[in-house]
Amino acid sequence: MMNIASAVRPTDPVRLDANGRDPHEEIARLRARGPIAPVMLPGGIFAWSVTSQWAIRQLLTDRRVSKDAEQHWPAWINGDVPAGWPLSLWVSVRSMITAYGDEHRRLRKLVTKAFTARNISTLAPTITAITHSLLDRLAEVPPGTVVDLREQFAAALPVQVICDFLGIPEESRERLQERIGLTFLTAVPAHTVESNVRELYAALDELIETRRATPQDDLITHLIAARDGQDGEGDGDGLTRQELVDTLLLVISAGYETTVNLLDHAVHSLLRHPGQLALVHAGVATWDDVVDEILRCEPSGFHVPLRYAVEDIEIADVVIAKGDAILISLAGAGRDPEVHGDDADVFDVTREKRREHLAFGFGVHYCLGAPLARLDAVIALEALFRRFPGMRLEDPSDRLELLPSFISNGHRRLPVLLHADS
Repeated sequence: MMNIASAVRPTDPVRLDANGRDPHEEIARLRARGPIAPVMLPGGIFAWSVTSQWAIRQLLTDRRVSKDAEQHWPAWINGDVPAGWPLSLWVSVRSMITAYGDEHRRLRKLVTKAFTARNISTLAPTITAITHSLLDRLAEVPPGTVVDLREQFAAALPVQVICDFLGIPEESRERLQERIGLTFLTAVPAHTVESNVRELYAALDELIETRRATPQDDLITHLIAARDGQDGEGDGDGLTRQELVDTLLLVISAGYETTVNLLDHAVHSLLRHPGQLALVHAGVATWDDVVDEILRCEPSGFHVPLRYAVEDIEIADVVIAKGDAILISLAGAGRDPEVHGDDADVFDVTREKRREHLAFGFGVHYCLGAPLARLDAVIALEALFRRFPGMRLEDPSDRLELLPSFISNGHRRLPVLLHADS
């Protein structure tokens, strides 16, 4: 048994690459050091990276692990985190994503009702209509023209779906999309981080005031009613002003980035592995299988920041000291060889354990938007490959550049040719 009281912080942490040039290789190096390894985040911030699926499951269901930096992260409380830190917004927001205990249950309850299976299923006709509208536009592109499918399809679809679902006016969408996209990048100058946060909150404030003046039957209006005490429940569990803005930010960003990267990697992997696509066309595998296998081997996020030890935690032959930060590696869990074997890096839509991933989290913070992301992806992928059966990558041998991030797992661009004779 390890002597917790005498535990000391490791002096040789792995310094994570803020530019995210090869996160899978970096995660493999971390795994070689054990299920839980010390890392250094940008700004010289110490944390523990957890790459083992069993260790992640254990920590994500442990009440000694919190997401509330205001209560449980001394580095944040004491002002040791530098100004303009690229992960500052992930830490400072006051929504269910950073709440702990009773506060988390209160805030999650206000959003849960909008993401019931029944509510999500009613969106299928809308998602289908948006998908075909985007595909009609792509069909007008002359043969031989290279199309950035990430921008023109993978991003365009979830933006329109989540904005319609929430009730975000057309004129506000592009501004929000750009601002939120920056929050997922970890190689961003401090002055850009600070200005982006200011502009993002200004856009959200403007959106809330617009919807307060013109209420509709949408989630934004519901959240405003909870803030203003007009939701009719009278349980005293309404939102503060900060919680209102940050809950809106959470729902928009989670509903956008996750699905963009899911579609991006699904298309890329199927085009690089035509034999896997043939299995889907032959009925051996389904589009749901494709989605699960992508979520396993290319989850939308490499790491999820941050959690904090409320007490000393002894696990996997290390001690995570009280107050230490914890970085959960969803990509590490998905390619854990203890779960998926020696071929865990291989994309295989018939993999027996393809559904054994943690791409949407685990425990009390499991993503409410998971059913919506799945629905988006299944409808979109099936329609895309039916419309453009001859679609191919511009250069199948090219290793596409990733976003400059050790959080978000997506390509900067996804250049394709839509027609077989291009």
